[in-house]
Amino acid sequence: MHQIKAYLDQIATISQSDWDFFTSKLERRVIPKKTVFLKLDAIENHISFIESGVVRLFIPKDNPEKEITFGFSFKDQFISAYDSFLTQKPSAYQLQALTDTTLLSISYDDLQAVYKTTEIGNLIGRLAAERLFLIKSKREQHLLNLTAEERYLKLFNERPELLKDIPLKYISSYIGVTAQALSRIRKRI
Repeated sequence: MHQIKAYLDQIATISQSDWDFFTSKLERRVIPKKTVFLKLDAIENHISFIESGVVRLFIPKDNPEKEITFGFSFKDQFISAYDSFLTQKPSAYQLQALTDTTLLSISYDDLQAVYKTTEIGNLIGRLAAERLFLIKSKREQHLLNLTAEERYLKLFNERPELLKDIPLKYISSYIGVTAQALSRIRKRI
């Protein structure tokens, strides 16, 4: 709980009563490595804060080699299939723990109660929404403005730990190239 508290304390002062109510609604979930914990067409019922681990957002395909990885989330970040969470409609993608992952999760109904009961509730919701929007926006801008090699370099300048935690096939999908093209990029660098 100290990680999410430290994260939120950077942004706002939280009263003890708000903090106590909020944390009473959090559930710690431990997700084993390689587990898909939100499946295609399931309704996302949680916003989660990653205490440890790496999560991949992807669109599954019949042929696993054709899956489309479009996001990663890391320790001290929020994760959710946020569009599904907001609309309470089935998700068009999946969430997978790439490493053993520990999440602090709040359900849709519990978050609504936090919104109604506390002063901090709206801040928490806004922070999660902003974080998830920024990931999406940044990815779109990179795909439109950077070459595959620039996307690769940027990814590893920002997240050098990716090399040990994320298989190259997911990285190639994320930057929008084939595994062979990524191999050529890596040889050139």
